[in-house]
Amino acid sequence: MLVRIKAIVVLGLLFAATPCRAAVGLVRTIDERLHYLGTPGDPEWKEFEGKTPEGRNLDVQFTAHANTNEGTLFIRQRDVKLDWSVELNGRKIGKLFLSEQDLVQALALPPGVLRDGVNTLSIIPPKERDDIEVGQFVLDQRPPREALNESTLNIRVVDDENQKPLPCRLTVTTQYGSLFPFYMENSAPAFAVRPGVVYTPDGTARIGLPSGVFKLYASRGFEYSVSTQSVTLPPGRTYPIHLRLRREVPTPGLVACDTHVHTFTYSHHGDATVEERMLTLAGEGIELPVATDHDVLIDYAEPARKTGVQNYFTPIIGDEVTTDAGHFNIFPVQAGSRVPNRHLTDWPKLMGELRATPGVRVVVLNHPRNIHSNFQPFAAKNFNPVTGENRRGFEFSFDAMEVVNSSALQSDLMLTFRDWFALLNYGYRVTAVGSSDCHDVSRYIVGQGRSYVMCDDADPGRINVEAACQSFLKGRVLVSLGLLTQMTVEDKFGVGDLATGLGELLRVSVTVLGPSWTSADRVELYANGVRIREQQVEAPVSPVEKTRVTWIIPRPAHDVHLVAIASGPPVTGPYWQIPKPYQPSSRAWEPRVIGATNPIWVDGDGDGKFTAPRAYAREIVKHSGGDPGKLIAELARYDEAVAAQAASLCQASGGDVRSAEFEQTLKGALRQVQRGFAAYTATLPPKAN
Repeated sequence: MLVRIKAIVVLGLLFAATPCRAAVGLVRTIDERLHYLGTPGDPEWKEFEGKTPEGRNLDVQFTAHANTNEGTLFIRQRDVKLDWSVELNGRKIGKLFLSEQDLVQALALPPGVLRDGVNTLSIIPPKERDDIEVGQFVLDQRPPREALNESTLNIRVVDDENQKPLPCRLTVTTQYGSLFPFYMENSAPAFAVRPGVVYTPDGTARIGLPSGVFKLYASRGFEYSVSTQSVTLPPGRTYPIHLRLRREVPTPGLVACDTHVHTFTYSHHGDATVEERMLTLAGEGIELPVATDHDVLIDYAEPARKTGVQNYFTPIIGDEVTTDAGHFNIFPVQAGSRVPNRHLTDWPKLMGELRATPGVRVVVLNHPRNIHSNFQPFAAKNFNPVTGENRRGFEFSFDAMEVVNSSALQSDLMLTFRDWFALLNYGYRVTAVGSSDCHDVSRYIVGQGRSYVMCDDADPGRINVEAACQSFLKGRVLVSLGLLTQMTVEDKFGVGDLATGLGELLRVSVTVLGPSWTSADRVELYANGVRIREQQVEAPVSPVEKTRVTWIIPRPAHDVHLVAIASGPPVTGPYWQIPKPYQPSSRAWEPRVIGATNPIWVDGDGDGKFTAPRAYAREIVKHSGGDPGKLIAELARYDEAVAAQAASLCQASGGDVRSAEFEQTLKGALRQVQRGFAAYTATLPPKAN
């Protein structure tokens, strides 16, 4: 192959160093540019607006000599969501790696794929739209085991408190932030390896890298610090790397749970084998994973023992029941049971089927805003997002729903929270959960979205599953995507509790925690889904305690559910990057970390029980006899959630809340009543002319 000076320029971007003497004459750059590929005039993301793509596919011609031995092609890529083929002279040699992160991957070039003279490297697009950046192609005459193995790092990661080895994730990048591949001898099943990422069961790994400048990160999920080290590697050297991780986020009595976990082995998409999944669960600090491969019952206990991580988590047998009318996770399921009939689409019959499965205690509605099989559970035709009504007629009976799913985030992160608030206002006791829905080793991160369940966590390998299920059913759960938000009322009532015996003023205390590598900038308090307080975070109390807020609020005259939500800027580090929505509703994407509580149920009217907004509204509508004046007058003592439910009930009884009489009466109503009616009216179909 020809050697050109510009090879050093691009290798400086890929390897962040000049090639070693041994590599001179073996390495060359065939294209130093990073190409933007997409559909002209239709950018997938806002960041591509104003840029003109070079087309949907790419052909790069270069001269070379025929290769008789295996070689290596380095490719830099970014924002790859779908399958793109890589061909050399019309012969497929691989695919771009499925990941939206900035990364370099190394493809093996079989002997004979290059020819003397002009060669053509082609990047072939999928049928669907997918805007990507790809380029900076570098050819190395050596096979990957040599091209990626000029220097060696012997890595050991331990717990800073006791110096014991820790399962963890190791991330390798160029000094400019691109994930960079490395060489590992006989990696499976002892490690889970992807470009720039390896999960290790005991904190040790021996990796090969080209000579150059790299950055190494050790991490172990949300509760731990991130340890970072830059390394400059000359050829032919071996370096010991010792890193320490600190447990930063205190979670006594809280179990880190991921209710939505997959493997390629059993779900047949994504890329994580069941053995690799065990390593990623331990490496991200998940203590209670629910195995939810599609329509199959899998016990992770034996794979956990096989990979040596059985003491780090308690696996639960579950199932993602994958119907044409929505997906549901159920758990726990007794081993040996039959899986539910996934062909049922009638939800009442399906719910009966799910609950008849032996052992099942919890039913979770998954990603209610995503479309599968041309069905969206909370599409406008199926669900009223203001009142929580099921427009298909029957009552909902699931126990929980995903408000955060880190592999299926919404363009509007609050959308599913508003849906959940509507369900609570209708009167459903539905627990909000966070999950990862992860099928992959590194494209998405298992446990990035997670639930903290109130349960004894002293021994992660022996968690009481029944106690955890009880907490799910009682709403004693905190939702986490980079933050952990905790709340009390009067310093004694916590999440899931009914706060009773209250005075005229309520003390609401909120604490927001997170590792040193996340931050919060806003805390909000919601009553019946309406934001009643907001606090900007100017500076953290400490690197881990992001803020501590106390609000003194008047006790409401009626019952309300209180929920606290904290959020902050996204994590952009390559060890925990938040992915883009895979079903976006907007070209704009503004990721945030988020931490939310489940409700504290406030007994505002002092009758010793909780009454939902719809139940209040039902009595008000009954007393008013449908008279708009009486109805609006009585609603003055209530909030907009009750007003919205009253509007719904009036409409359902044959009235028309858009009539001239209602419109005139509403002009004199209090603001919260006007807002409630307006919110409900916006969900109605346009009036016929």
